[in-house]
Amino acid sequence: MLTKQEIRDEIAALKSDYIRIQSDLEKLDANGGNVENAEKHLARMEDQLKELKQQLKEAPE
Repeated sequence: MLTKQEIRDEIAALKSDYIRIQSDLEKLDANGGNVENAEKHLARMEDQLKELKQQLKEAPE
């Protein structure tokens, strides 16, 4: 089981990756590229964030 700080660290890293991929997706879209894979990846990351936030609520101090 992860500690609250470890979960917070994972959330921060995931958010950073999410922002980077979202920026890449915007560039792909602007240039007429295929954005389907990036959109799927972002959706998976959103699910991971939800799970981590739930774990954070349930984690002991």
